Amino acid sequence: MPPNMDIAQPSRSPISFSVFELDSCARELRKRGVRVKLQQQPLQILQALLERPGEVITRQELQRKIWPSDTFVDFDHGLYNAIKKLREALGDTAGTPRFIETLPKHGYRFIGSANGNGVATSLNEKKVTAAPELWRCRLTNGVTTVIAFALGLVLASNAARLQDRLIGSGNVPSIRSLAVLPLQNLSGDPSQEQFTDGITEELITEFSGISGLKVISHTSTARYKKTEKSLPEIARELNVDAIVEGSVIRSDNRVRITAQLVYAPQDKNIWAQSYQREFQDSLTLQREMASGIVQEIRAQVVPKEKLPLQTARPVNLKALDAYFQGNYHFSRFGTGSGLGEAEKAIERYRQAIAEDRSFAQAYVRIADVYDHEADLLSATQIAPLERASAEKALAIDPDLAEAHVHLGSVKMRLDWDWLGAEREFRTALQLNPYSAIAHEAFGDYLDTVGRLREGMNEHERAQELDPANDHMSNAFYRTRQYDRGIELLREHLELHPNDGASHFLISEYYAENGMYKESIEHLRSAASLFGYPETADSLDRAYARYGYKEAIQEFVKAAEKLYIQQHYPALKIARFYARLGDQDQVFKWLDKSFEEHLAIDSSNPCWDPLRSDPRFKGLLGREGLPQ
Repeated sequence: MPPNMDIAQPSRSPISFSVFELDSCARELRKRGVRVKLQQQPLQILQALLERPGEVITRQELQRKIWPSDTFVDFDHGLYNAIKKLREALGDTAGTPRFIETLPKHGYRFIGSANGNGVATSLNEKKVTAAPELWRCRLTNGVTTVIAFALGLVLASNAARLQDRLIGSGNVPSIRSLAVLPLQNLSGDPSQEQFTDGITEELITEFSGISGLKVISHTSTARYKKTEKSLPEIARELNVDAIVEGSVIRSDNRVRITAQLVYAPQDKNIWAQSYQREFQDSLTLQREMASGIVQEIRAQVVPKEKLPLQTARPVNLKALDAYFQGNYHFSRFGTGSGLGEAEKAIERYRQAIAEDRSFAQAYVRIADVYDHEADLLSATQIAPLERASAEKALAIDPDLAEAHVHLGSVKMRLDWDWLGAEREFRTALQLNPYSAIAHEAFGDYLDTVGRLREGMNEHERAQELDPANDHMSNAFYRTRQYDRGIELLREHLELHPNDGASHFLISEYYAENGMYKESIEHLRSAASLFGYPETADSLDRAYARYGYKEAIQEFVKAAEKLYIQQHYPALKIARFYARLGDQDQVFKWLDKSFEEHLAIDSSNPCWDPLRSDPRFKGLLGREGLPQ
């Protein structure tokens, strides 16, 4: 028998520890029942350690049992790499080991508790928890040659039977809320991060259409991409019952997705599966995978919604790549790049549409970009483009909730069609009641028409659905809760220091609170992040030399130039003049805004000194807003 095989004798039963199981007969390591890809040498080291738990296995023993004599010169390097790969697979670290302890220059020892009965705990833990880093199996491109499960059989047979068994047994708790953690990119190619992030986002979108299931948004789960927190910790922070985690491998035109559904409070795996498809069918794959997972949960859904996801249309490879590149550029808009990243995003989305004219989601994304650009450009310039993109998306797929949100926003901001806007927002929420974007947009609408209490309810619902992001600061500002808003925005900016829009909003909060130094500091940051460093510098100089009002006057001069050059919104200039107390200039710019047909945010505190002025009441009346 070759020397490297003499410790590979089958054990009488699998050896279990924590959430892992070593099956020496099959020569497999499994995590919660899912096979972990591990090379033979790390696997043999693990078996040697598990057969003598608590004892030191010397380096010489490992060399003699695993490495043939003709590889002696490479032993140190090989042992180091094998131990490293084994620790990666177990989610273990040399500094704070849970399973494998290093005795320098001597050997290694297994410090967990293992047996062959399928029951185990770590000696370093009071209870079993998830590995610090999620889904640690390090697959290579060669895994794409593994035969994929027959998906039709899984969904029609195995998953359905398992669902019946789980529901019938009563052992699986009801799952009414879920978070999809960022899938791991195991392709070995950093350029595939955009693709992997896109798959995660699309999977969340598919789950969000399921009645009775609250799904946390992608923007809230993105922060857990490289976390060391356990699944129960993450679930508590997001206030969800279950977690979906997994990995993606893309090699040429093949994609493999592996995922598992975990009941987080107990860190209990209740479903796991792998799927492999041609890359151009990846959206179909996402929807089929979502359907498979839905089969396993005990959410209160009507029977027809147990498999609610329609058969997806295959998407062109080049179109999908361009779409994910657009998402990347869009995520960078307002973080110091001016309008450049927005323009790049639109260009990539148009490339996707050029490759696939029926790519409805690309049209929605273009509308997203235009909506964000409305902070810097006139509504008369931007809103028609946003409307056209949303209408094209709905012509392809009338059930896209986000497209209805965009139509509602345009009807509100540009058309002053208040009833029509409300219909669009309610349609969006009917299509996707778990959309944080739809709830926040509806909340903004309700605030604008003076229904602040109803608006607050919508903002709170958006915050519940997307807890890692800010959906409350606008509501706090409009209801004059300045201290709460400042606290919220400060916490948000600690995590997102390059969010220009949040810097702008907190500057308004500080101004209303009489904290002018802080207001100028954040206004300066906003100007710089949106691509106007000269304006930021002049704002600094004016404040240092003359004070707050002079600094705002300096800022307004720059804004008026931008109004001529880039159609900077007249309404924003009016708001700055209101801050200066120059009512004649306020109404001059409000009249310009009226000519542009841009709706006034009637609940904004900056208008409080004007509310008794007949001119202001007249403007609100002409727009159909409450006076």
